[in-house]
Amino acid sequence: MIDNTPELELMYRFGNYAELEYLDLMDHILDKGEDKEDRTGVGTRSIFHSTLRFELGEFIPVFTTKKIAFKSVVSELLWFLEGSDDERRLAEIHYGKPREELVGKRTIWTDNAENQGKALGYDDGVLGPIYGVQWRDWNGTDQVAQLLYNLKNNPHSRRHILSAWNVDDLDMMALPPCHIFAQFHVSNNKELSCTLYQRSCDMFLGVPFNIASYSLLTHIIAKYCRLKPAALNWVGGDCHIYKNHFDVVREQTKRTPFMFPKLKINENKHIGIYEVDDFELTDYKHYDKLTAPMAI
Repeated sequence: MIDNTPELELMYRFGNYAELEYLDLMDHILDKGEDKEDRTGVGTRSIFHSTLRFELGEFIPVFTTKKIAFKSVVSELLWFLEGSDDERRLAEIHYGKPREELVGKRTIWTDNAENQGKALGYDDGVLGPIYGVQWRDWNGTDQVAQLLYNLKNNPHSRRHILSAWNVDDLDMMALPPCHIFAQFHVSNNKELSCTLYQRSCDMFLGVPFNIASYSLLTHIIAKYCRLKPAALNWVGGDCHIYKNHFDVVREQTKRTPFMFPKLKINENKHIGIYEVDDFELTDYKHYDKLTAPMAI
């Protein structure tokens, strides 16, 4: 863990201030945001641009003011790292069963496959060249392999980039990427940080999931490169709350966060051979789950 940082001192003295900043941001959007129509037809209230910072160390920012489906976070990230475009492959990873046993079993990407995917002419769960495809095969370039190699061999480079925004492929994607760009940074004391830029930010459903996911990715990469995970910096573009999420957001912002949980990773595994059960949260204290419909 990272010792003696001002951020951790604040955390221990005043509780989970990082999640409090997230709750304050949602309150700010509700109070000061601009009402807009949007692609989904649901409508949003939004602001443009915000930032949040999360200390990592042995902790991971899995939010506590509602229960986060951490297994879904893990399975989606492992699916991205495989480079898959197949929603049914995500189901296999998540449930740990072959696809012939998963008829009727849904994932967080099922709606996109059944709606936008089929509208593009895809079938059988195919989603087009979404996140994982871009990470592992951007016109023949494996960005993840390149990133890991460069972090190990040229750690102080300013080119440690992972991007999903391939302009030429956007029209072929069932969902153009919302979290589009991550830059990694190695400090002199061998700590790894990540700055994530998210162009479109569903503050209630998507953002907590994405923050947990890129924090997990930073932990995984740090372990592989023998670095210490330091921080996740989140930068949001269009930060919005859907109109049918207002009531549940108001309920969440009344809650006082617990401390973030700690993360345990199977020491005998590495990128490419992880399974969902290789990741475990400890000391995860949280409030009840809060639900709201996902805008498609």
